Amino acid sequence: MKDLRALLAALNPAADLANRHIWLIALFDWLRGDESSIDATLARLQTFMDAVCAQPELQVKLKAWWQVLFNTVDVTTLLADFGFAPRTAFVSELAERLRRKILPGTPETIDASELFALVAPTRFDARWLAALPDAQIDQLADLLSSNTRTDTLIWQHHLMDALTYCTAQIRATGFAPELRLRMDRGNDDDRAFHPLSTDLAELRQIFFDPTQGDGELKAAIAQLRARLETCRQAVNGVYAHLEDNGISVGMVFMLRQLRERIVRVRELLDTLTSSHPAQAAVRLLARRVTIGLGSKSIGALISANSTLLSAKMAERSAETGEHYITRDKNEYSQMLGKAMGGGAVTALTTGLKFAVVGLGLSAFWSGFSAGFVYATSFILIQLLHLTLATKQPAMTAPTMASKLKDIEGGRAIEEFVDEVTHLVRSQVAAVFGNVLMVVPSVLLVNVVVMLVFSRPMISPKEALHVLQTLTLLGPTLMWAAFTGLILFTSSLIAGWFENWFVLHRLDSAIAYNPRITAVIGTVRAARWSAFMRENISGFASNISLGFMLGLIPAFTGFFGLELEARHVTLSAGQLAAAGAALGLDAFRQPMIWWCVAAIPLIGALNLSVSFYCAFRLALQAHNVSGIDRARIRRAIWSRWRSAPGSFFVPR
Repeated sequence: MKDLRALLAALNPAADLANRHIWLIALFDWLRGDESSIDATLARLQTFMDAVCAQPELQVKLKAWWQVLFNTVDVTTLLADFGFAPRTAFVSELAERLRRKILPGTPETIDASELFALVAPTRFDARWLAALPDAQIDQLADLLSSNTRTDTLIWQHHLMDALTYCTAQIRATGFAPELRLRMDRGNDDDRAFHPLSTDLAELRQIFFDPTQGDGELKAAIAQLRARLETCRQAVNGVYAHLEDNGISVGMVFMLRQLRERIVRVRELLDTLTSSHPAQAAVRLLARRVTIGLGSKSIGALISANSTLLSAKMAERSAETGEHYITRDKNEYSQMLGKAMGGGAVTALTTGLKFAVVGLGLSAFWSGFSAGFVYATSFILIQLLHLTLATKQPAMTAPTMASKLKDIEGGRAIEEFVDEVTHLVRSQVAAVFGNVLMVVPSVLLVNVVVMLVFSRPMISPKEALHVLQTLTLLGPTLMWAAFTGLILFTSSLIAGWFENWFVLHRLDSAIAYNPRITAVIGTVRAARWSAFMRENISGFASNISLGFMLGLIPAFTGFFGLELEARHVTLSAGQLAAAGAALGLDAFRQPMIWWCVAAIPLIGALNLSVSFYCAFRLALQAHNVSGIDRARIRRAIWSRWRSAPGSFFVPR
């Protein structure tokens, strides 16, 4: 009660702007208490109102303070714009949320949105405001209002202004070229936004005209609601276009803002036509608290606006990943052959990597050169239609998740487990083929180097360093898991880049752009268009993976983190080169056997971490619930117990 007396004594309607708002913030802090009980907060509010009612002069001061607040603060911004980005651009909103998180707000403002964020900053405020009983709301309205009818009319004008601003934003966004060109012109969706302002002007005229009856008002409201529904349907058509022609996070952000504006207009209409204005206003403020908390979250912004992009990336990876799964002996043999070819190419990569290291370049240029060698090698493997084992998991995981779209079907789980066995078997074959071929190929390259340069591929000192970096007794397994993350990241880059390629219709530009066709001809342009459309994802994935493998150690070493990459095929090739340099005596040393033991574990971690990350992303994109995931785990474990051989050898 001592705090309440001090609070009431500080009430001063003649105070400056900042101090009036500071008093309001202090009042809500007192009402909130320790946030342990909504009932306690409602009891404190009742105590506050009783204390004001007991002192007539305090009632006068409170009414005067309220009138000054209502006249100096722009309420329309809170009603219309609170929770929305000032500009319909994803990057701008991300920067704005970062600013709000880092920089403190000030109560010296006439923007009701800024003030409201300071007054009601917690989720508890939404709960106790929503729990206010009608009797308390009516008593509070009587305490604040000197003329209930006049205040209600002013409140209705604020609501109507907010409706005007919201519909203006909806029309402006609907007229944006990037959205309008993607609407269905056959259904006149691109003209759905034109009559919005006319419908709202008619509603305003009827609402404030006392000669108009309830029938005309209801008809005007129904017309506006129908128009909003038409606009919403037009927006849905844009989503369908994005699904077919590539996703833009910025465009998804615009669409989400537009849809939420439509919801806001409906909410304002409900509040405007409510038969209990005070209760409707309090409920609206409670929802604003929740909206305000959501508008501060950076994670929620990224998650909400990247869901479609994640789904599209998963879908595009699924299309590619289908080629990496073998289901019979013939496909299994083909996969083994392609993997052996990939291992042979990786042997050349190993030799070139050691040659780059031997140049003694600075850390950055050494990493860049190694990345260039890796990227070139991976692209060569792609163009020769060979296989690099660790490229599979991030591509096949979305394929697996796509099988779960109809998980409620009778045999869906069993068929999915069948696919898991096919996938594991395919990846084991790919790793086995890579490693089986890279070792003799590196030894062959070493023989060629010996014949040409009269020395092995690497010196014994370098060979010992290789053994020290690959030994199971060191941080090898941690680096192998980290490499799995790199592999997953490269698949994300591939999905994003392919989506970007499709979104900007670059395949069409290559095929039909007059400047391009004038140089290379129409037929060749068409071939290049089809080639790039088919291979752009692989190029992006391989180039990004190569340069990440080469440059991440250089960059992290600069900051003292010393993150390394351990790729199973490259590690096997390096180990073979080290063994060739040290000779047969090396096999008498325990260290080399620790390195040999590390190779299968490196492969397992490369595959499992990459697959796990990609699979989780794909499950999220396909909205597979936690319960369904538990069913999947049980089914896979059951198959492992009953038929473990199916995971390694085709039946």
